[in-house]
Amino acid sequence: MQKFVHNPAEGAKFETDGLREFFVYRDLGIKDATDGKYHAHVIRAVPGKHAVPQWHTHTLDFQMVFILKGWATFEYEGQGRRTLRAGDCVLQPPGIRHREIEHSDDLELVEITSPGDFATQLSDAPSEAAE
Repeated sequence: MQKFVHNPAEGAKFETDGLREFFVYRDLGIKDATDGKYHAHVIRAVPGKHAVPQWHTHTLDFQMVFILKGWATFEYEGQGRRTLRAGDCVLQPPGIRHREIEHSDDLELVEITSPGDFATQLSDAPSEAAE
């Protein structure tokens, strides 16, 4: 059973307790409302902090990213490098090996996952990946 959630932007807090230290996260309350079946958050770049590209996978059923502001370049196994800009969306299939290459200081995106909690595994570079 899902619960009703209204998460106003005014006064919203961004926390540093997410997966990456170069981002801050605003939880939209979806995980609690769906008993952990889904998670949605807004992610913002911390200006001056950037990714160290590391290949990894996630153990989940669904992962969608929608860019609100700025840009980010990712590399996906079998898909190559993709630069996502404001208004762009990507669906990352379950288990796809990927890494973030770089992002703008003003990057802001929405990420939706299922389940709400999932594991991340570091991995070696795919054989066809360019370093």
